Amino acid sequence: MSMALKQVFNKDRTFRPKRKFEPGTQRFDLHKKAQASLNAGLDLKQAVQLPHGEDLNDWVAVHVVDFFNRINLIYGTISDSCTDQTCPVMSGGPKYEYRWQDEHKYKRPTALSAPKYMSLLMDWIEVQINNENIFPTNVGTPFPKCFMQVAKKILSRLFRVFVHVYIHHFDRVTQMGAEAHVNTCYKHFYYFVTEFNLTDHKELEPLKEMTARMCH
Repeated sequence: MSMALKQVFNKDRTFRPKRKFEPGTQRFDLHKKAQASLNAGLDLKQAVQLPHGEDLNDWVAVHVVDFFNRINLIYGTISDSCTDQTCPVMSGGPKYEYRWQDEHKYKRPTALSAPKYMSLLMDWIEVQINNENIFPTNVGTPFPKCFMQVAKKILSRLFRVFVHVYIHHFDRVTQMGAEAHVNTCYKHFYYFVTEFNLTDHKELEPLKEMTARMCH
């Protein structure tokens, strides 16, 4: 990683403070296990597999939080070139437009600029992962029945950040020398969601050709 890039990533230019796992918790140990396998240079396809004896919900919860932190950071590094003027629509090229919908202000799918969409998305994910009723942190507290459904929705929406960054801002990523970092993060994300069938194939369409080159 170049010095310039290190400075950018070290600035933590995210919208949000990173969600951290509490040391001593089972989730923290799993997080460390996941990081160790990545740092050991293990094949990403192997690194995403559920470790023997571990609970799938725990494994997914750890990765959802990690991907949120990392994708948030990636978007933060290009956010100065993603404005209401440059990106008046949250899209992935001419064929794909993403509209925002939530339970509060936007009850119907609404066209928004990319930065507005991203801000609402990061806010919404942060609320989900900090909700003890959905992402319990205490060992022994069971996950709710809706957990996987919420995790899938978060991951599908995070995938849209990759789509927007790759299609509209990859020149900025390249300019900063960050493409290897972003590509690795993307491959890790792609292998994870496909290993556990966490994202609809239709969602993956916009980056299909790039993914075929990069991940197969």
